[in-house]
Amino acid sequence: MQEVFVADKKKFLNEHYPFSVVPELTEKFRCIHCDEVITVGEYKIFKDQGNDSLLISCPNAPECDGTVIDWIDVDANH
Repeated sequence: MQEVFVADKKKFLNEHYPFSVVPELTEKFRCIHCDEVITVGEYKIFKDQGNDSLLISCPNAPECDGTVIDWIDVDANH
């Protein structure tokens, strides 16, 4: 996968977030793949070479393969 850089991360998140409530860039979540608490605004974007879709990924990528669907509320049990 190839990392993609965008100038306006808030705009990108608003346009591509897969769930109905878009979080603020300052919100914290836990990535269930690397078990790290992350700040939403530090996300990375990768282009999936197989189908050219853009993936909102864990800030710890590419070492962590978690994407936005793997982020849970920091207060949730894991």
